Amino acid sequence: MVKAARLLLSSVTKVLVLADRIVIKQIITSRNKVLVTLDHLERVSTFQEFVQIFSQFGNEMVEFAHLTGDRQNDLKDEKKKARMAAARAVLEKCTMMLLTASKTCLRHPDCESARINKDAVFHRMRCALEQVIEIVTEARSSGENRILPASIYNGIKEFKSSVECLRENLYSLSPQSMSSQLEALVERTEDFTDSAYTSHEQRQAILGLCQLARQDTQQLVHAWVEAQSVHAKEATKDMEVAILKTCQRVSDLRRELHKVAVGRASDLLKVHGEQLPLRALKAAGAEGNLEEVAEYSRTLTEQKEQLVETCRLLCHVSGTEPLEITCIHAEETFHVIGPQIISAAQTLALHPSSKIAKENLEVFCEAWESQLCDMALLLREINDVFEGRRGDKRPYLSLPRPGKHSANLKTAKAVKLDAEEQTSMAKLGLELRLLSSDVDTEVEKWEEQEHDIVRQSQSLASMAYNMYLFTRGEGLLKTTLDLFHQAEVLSEEGLQLCSSLGTFSTQLVDEEKTVVMTEMEKLVALCQQLQMGAKTPVQGKTATFQKVDSSIQATRSILNVVLSLLPLCNKLSRKNKSDRNSLSSPQDWRERQDASTPVKEEGALNSKNSNGFGVKSLEQHMAGLNLLESK
Repeated sequence: MVKAARLLLSSVTKVLVLADRIVIKQIITSRNKVLVTLDHLERVSTFQEFVQIFSQFGNEMVEFAHLTGDRQNDLKDEKKKARMAAARAVLEKCTMMLLTASKTCLRHPDCESARINKDAVFHRMRCALEQVIEIVTEARSSGENRILPASIYNGIKEFKSSVECLRENLYSLSPQSMSSQLEALVERTEDFTDSAYTSHEQRQAILGLCQLARQDTQQLVHAWVEAQSVHAKEATKDMEVAILKTCQRVSDLRRELHKVAVGRASDLLKVHGEQLPLRALKAAGAEGNLEEVAEYSRTLTEQKEQLVETCRLLCHVSGTEPLEITCIHAEETFHVIGPQIISAAQTLALHPSSKIAKENLEVFCEAWESQLCDMALLLREINDVFEGRRGDKRPYLSLPRPGKHSANLKTAKAVKLDAEEQTSMAKLGLELRLLSSDVDTEVEKWEEQEHDIVRQSQSLASMAYNMYLFTRGEGLLKTTLDLFHQAEVLSEEGLQLCSSLGTFSTQLVDEEKTVVMTEMEKLVALCQQLQMGAKTPVQGKTATFQKVDSSIQATRSILNVVLSLLPLCNKLSRKNKSDRNSLSSPQDWRERQDASTPVKEEGALNSKNSNGFGVKSLEQHMAGLNLLESK
């Protein structure tokens, strides 16, 4: 039996290896087809030929997107998965840029800035295609992983590990090597101290902590040498104190660097959120004013340099290698898109009446805005890691139970949305992502984590996060039908939250009760609006998109109300708890609560009992929505 089991495992392993090779070959073949068509696109000279070849290019990109998406999901190495996600994001965004940049170049063939703009897009797409193949072939072989730039976080982690190892083995390394390790770490902080955008106070604080870390390390080395001279087998008391002080000092250094990097990134996002240079560039280009375009281009270039440097600082304090890769991707994106916006604005200024040139500039500006949104999400994830939260969302699997929405399944059809519709939806999706993260942050401030308001708010945030993933073509919601079902479940969960708020309000005084009830009434109206909209059958692509748009907007409004209620209810709950402890017994309060709790509608959908899909393989009912595919 043992021999047979070994033979079976060996055969299964061979089959898996063979299947892996086939998938890799499919991806390489698909990439080669895309590259050939990309070369043809770059050389076209007429609109008719361009439209024909771009249609073929779109189909080939669809195939490539499916293959690489499946491969990304299969990857176990988080670094490779992050690199694959970054490369696929570049391909997704560049597909639309390639369309408008090529059209602009065909309409204005003698315009140098239009040619520069187009060439940059083609070059970036080729680099992304090559990166995908590099990741795929590395995943197959046991080759070395790509070496990331040395980050301060990793340097501190390695240094602390070396210091703490001395407790077990006094002879694991030499004092000179430890001092060299610290100096290498201090050298990396020069990215912070040498920056023109670091304030004098911040610079002095970093330099001061570096000097204190040197002194503590010297004291550790001195105690270490003394312990070795008496042939001690383990760390002495003086060594133990020195080890604790040294580790604490470098942790303080990490905390200060994190504060500087995150603070600067937050300030930049606030300033750049207004998009003043982009608006000014669009206006100057539309007026054909080359001087103003040049002036605002310098402003945008300065902003780009600030953002690039900030991404580099965030990379130092990101805390995980996948986040480091995302920081590097953000840095490269700002570095590339900045000049592309300027060349697109120059083209529009030279041809102010050109609708294609105006559309091209809009596309590149939207890519810049999208990257700023991605940077805001990245900043939240870095903070989550620093504060001990991984930022992982619990998957909310509460899709409808069998029979609950059977009428919709029979009459509705899944549809695919075009690029413009998806762009609009993606912006709303990013807002959902930020709001759901804010809700999670507020929920964590509650002392009573099992409170109904907390539990139901978490459920709403998780479902909203699923809807955000839908706008990216990811997650459990594969089609518009899935989205509408999730919207119904979300509205019902929202109504249950309203019921919990009603119960909670009975414990409040009149003024406080009025405030909560006012917000609760808004929430009831929004949930009913979402529920009615989700249940209303629609036919046709335009009507379906409008329903998707209204569902996401209604969800956004619901989260905004929840976000205003959570801190208020938390404050009142603490006050109520304090008053209750001093004025009445818990038993009296529970009796009042039981007497005021309304009976829940028997047919309401309980999210706790709805985990699981409950419907027969949704993929058999509906075609998947993929953002890149429609483009």
